[in-house]
Amino acid sequence: MSRRIPLNVVDDGSDSYYVSERKVYPRDVSGRFNRLRVAAVIWLLGMYYSFPWLTWQGRQAVLLDLPARKFHVFGWMFLPQDFLFLALLLIIAALALFFFTALAGRLFCGYACPQTVWTEVSLWIERWCEGDRNKRIKLDAGGWTREKILRKSARHTLWIVFSLWTGFTFVGYFSPIGELARRTPFAWGGWEAFWILFYAFATWGNAGFLRQQVCKYMCPYARFQSAMFDRNTLLIAYDPMRGEPRGPRKRGLQSVLERARGLLDTVTAYDYVFRASQHPSAADNRAQAGGTITLAALGEEAKPLPRFTLDELGDCIDCTICVQVCPVGIDIRNGLQYECIACGACIDACDEVMGKVGYPKGLIRYTTQNQIDGKPARVLRIRILIYGVLLFALMGGWLYGVTHRSPLMAEVLRDRNAMYSEAANGDIQNAYTLKLVNKAQQAHRFAIDVRSTDVADIRLGGGSKAVLAQSGEVLSIPLTVTASSETAGRHEVTFHVRDLDADASVDVKSSFFGPLP
Repeated sequence: MSRRIPLNVVDDGSDSYYVSERKVYPRDVSGRFNRLRVAAVIWLLGMYYSFPWLTWQGRQAVLLDLPARKFHVFGWMFLPQDFLFLALLLIIAALALFFFTALAGRLFCGYACPQTVWTEVSLWIERWCEGDRNKRIKLDAGGWTREKILRKSARHTLWIVFSLWTGFTFVGYFSPIGELARRTPFAWGGWEAFWILFYAFATWGNAGFLRQQVCKYMCPYARFQSAMFDRNTLLIAYDPMRGEPRGPRKRGLQSVLERARGLLDTVTAYDYVFRASQHPSAADNRAQAGGTITLAALGEEAKPLPRFTLDELGDCIDCTICVQVCPVGIDIRNGLQYECIACGACIDACDEVMGKVGYPKGLIRYTTQNQIDGKPARVLRIRILIYGVLLFALMGGWLYGVTHRSPLMAEVLRDRNAMYSEAANGDIQNAYTLKLVNKAQQAHRFAIDVRSTDVADIRLGGGSKAVLAQSGEVLSIPLTVTASSETAGRHEVTFHVRDLDADASVDVKSSFFGPLP
């Protein structure tokens, strides 16, 4: 059994599930989608960093107090008994993701995803410390000079400060942030320090280094988005019928929309796109676009593109700026790719270039695949209407349930050790435990009584009770219910709990037992 078993390597590792990613240097861009993205970043991060510092009715506006099992969200307080609202909120979030993805693609990824938002801020810091795209490429390619050390140190210092602030704010949602800030780091609890450092490290690593790799390898959304897309989904796309064949030209050549050439047919246009992707130009090689290209069957070969006359060229001047501004480093001209996060940077870049050369904007635009192919498109379709109706119905139900929920919760547990007992005067007695939860933000007084439709003289031992419950407190109140000695068999009773400080009450049904007749 000591004979060696020969092994033949049949896989060279080229199809690995993970490959080392080259660094992407996104170029700065301006335009309407960039302004929208910046506004979303400011709005979302503004809420994230400010909410823990807001005060509402004398307490932290948003505080998820896990040890006390109380979750304060502005004027609302949620308890573990309100788990239904959390479950419904998660369902609403999932349905909203389906709705907006089917309607307009990966809007969440491009504008609201935490990875996108924090990566955008890290890119701002990187540009501020090291310059725009070409300067950063040159800086990384050069040796370690004094300038490079200072710029890199400044960038990482700001990243670390920003990440620690992010981790501190995250813990501030679970521990009172004012008290957390007054204590020195050495006075923080072990779990507080751990989560601040862990969340800071995750922010520093994900936003500063991993970036597009989180979207490509870790996030499942990019993988199953194709199940939610169809040919009528709005997406960011390049118009190959207008843009191909691409190539540089002198200023003065009119757009194909104004020339006799017109638009190409679909088959020819996509053939040019495929061949250009397989035989990139010098400009394409300099841009070093990544991404997954699925334009032809496996193993299909493409012939190089011939040289075209100026009159044969499309509107794409092959400047590759759409590639340079892409935060994930893909070439949108190669078609829809799962790496695309629909941020719209390529639209802004292309519109700016089209304006400079005097061509109509929209070579890269939000459109549908049917519109690109010259077919009728229906953005508002049955699928979208069903998603929308369900989404708004669930949102309305959730808001109604939260705003109309009772500030108290009561449950009666009957003593099962004894069916009944007899008092010294012969009265029949049953023992109960009333579980009372005050779901209000302030302490409330509650009155407790009992009634029955078929036992006239039923009453609480010692008369009606009044109790005080603090905010979020769960009271266990022992109760004794008494009826006359003539009471026999089973009878339905109702415990009436009334909030003396609010217009709210609740009735809890139970059973009263006497001797069997």
